Amino acid sequence: MMYCAITNHSSYSLTESALRLPQLIAHCRRYDMPAAGFCDTNNLFGALEIAGSLGEAGIQPLIGIKLRVLVPDQGAAFLPLYAASKQGYERILALSSQSFAHAASPKEAALLLDEVLKDTTGLLAVAGAGETHLGQWAASNPDAATAHLEQLKTAFQDRLFIGIPRHDLPQEQAAEPFLLDAATTSSLPLIVHHNVFMASVADVNAHEALLCIGVGTTLNDPQRPRSSPLYALASPDEIAARYADIPEAVANTVYFAQRCDYIPKGRKPLLPSFGVDEQQLLREQAASGLEARLKGVLPRRYTDKIYRDRLLFELDVIAGMGFAGYFLIVADFIRWAKSQNIPVGPGRGSGAGSIVAWALTITDLDPLEFDLLFERFLNPDRVSMPDFDIDFCQDRRDEVMRYVQDKYGADKVAQIITFGKLQARAVLRDVGRVLDLPYGQVDRICKMVPNNPAAPVTLPEAIKADENLAAFCRDEETASLMQISQKLEGLYRHASTHAAGVVIGDRPLQELVPMYSDPRAMMPVTQFNMKYAEKAGLVKFDF
Repeated sequence: MMYCAITNHSSYSLTESALRLPQLIAHCRRYDMPAAGFCDTNNLFGALEIAGSLGEAGIQPLIGIKLRVLVPDQGAAFLPLYAASKQGYERILALSSQSFAHAASPKEAALLLDEVLKDTTGLLAVAGAGETHLGQWAASNPDAATAHLEQLKTAFQDRLFIGIPRHDLPQEQAAEPFLLDAATTSSLPLIVHHNVFMASVADVNAHEALLCIGVGTTLNDPQRPRSSPLYALASPDEIAARYADIPEAVANTVYFAQRCDYIPKGRKPLLPSFGVDEQQLLREQAASGLEARLKGVLPRRYTDKIYRDRLLFELDVIAGMGFAGYFLIVADFIRWAKSQNIPVGPGRGSGAGSIVAWALTITDLDPLEFDLLFERFLNPDRVSMPDFDIDFCQDRRDEVMRYVQDKYGADKVAQIITFGKLQARAVLRDVGRVLDLPYGQVDRICKMVPNNPAAPVTLPEAIKADENLAAFCRDEETASLMQISQKLEGLYRHASTHAAGVVIGDRPLQELVPMYSDPRAMMPVTQFNMKYAEKAGLVKFDF
């Protein structure tokens, strides 16, 4: 029987899932699964990345989110939602963004259920699993569960599925009779709700350690979160055996995948419009700026004509690549900063090779005087967005960012998210704490791993290069530390904000990317990292 894994949690379910994307792709190829869904907990951090990677592998991605929802006086639970269309994807972006916008902290991000159900266009919903309100109320409060199911059915109509989880949890077993009966009574399709948090049953110990890292406890804590072999990727035969009494639930995973026919694609860069001919405006500002520069640069090695010819050449390249707006935006906020006596760096990186940038006062270095090449910055043969490296006084940088927000709209400007990983030394320390190993022993092992931020060394590389470190893999007391650490190394541990990256869009950003809220950031933050924010059409500016 054909089966599609619907409820996979990627490593973007931070400190909750140990499943890596290449592992999911390999599993789908091994069992000829035509589609795979991901449903990360309360975020869309990996939506564009995962969709693109699965698509490139010939696997249809099903884009979902396990959204945290609130019912007044009844508490919070999760509702898995999937994009069945472009409108559904846009709705998921908006819902996820709104949940963070109103939260005191990322962990408290949630939306009222009524807000979610106001517009379900293009969305598929899966109710019934133990983490949903329906699953929680099915055994303890069947009247509330019945009313809730009617509410969901009214909102989603034929886009509502009853998920049946079978992870051998008492709560799931108690709820299942109600769910099966409700599906029959309400004529709703059953579907396998198999939560996946790791690639294989061999990863259970590592997954439990990851869960302990997430909540700050140890494996010796009797109240710690638990994993299960049933949270691993399963073959179609294993799923068919587990759901032998309701084979339609397995078959409906394929039907579900067929209902999801939208895959987000990358966009060309989207910049705010100046409402005028941007190319002409750039030419006028650059020409007048160059004349002002030439009056102040004496003596010079080159004639005025050489400067003007270089300027015209660069302007033609910039216009041909469609980047006039980018130069105008950067020049505008740098001029504003200088008018407010906010110190701005003279320019560094490849952008210092541009005469246009010099003429617009983006940089203060004469490219011809220092024999700097424009082609290192922009080259028609290697099309990529320009990226000026700009330095502002750290004490007043926020003023420049507020100026940009005021000029283009607070909902069109954001900082960029970054994700901290469990790198070699960090994962050893985290796992060491989880295992309750002596600090001194773990510290000694950590210091044997080379620390080179510019070229990080992985644990397998360090073990291969150092026999003393390899000996800890064979030692009975530290073998688990080394084994678990290698399995968890490289997984995402936390989200934070990029130190300098700001994106500016031509429309409210939540229409293009999901938004996040970091209490340490001065403005909203994109849920996509720099690479995928740019792929979604946003242009990064360096602050």
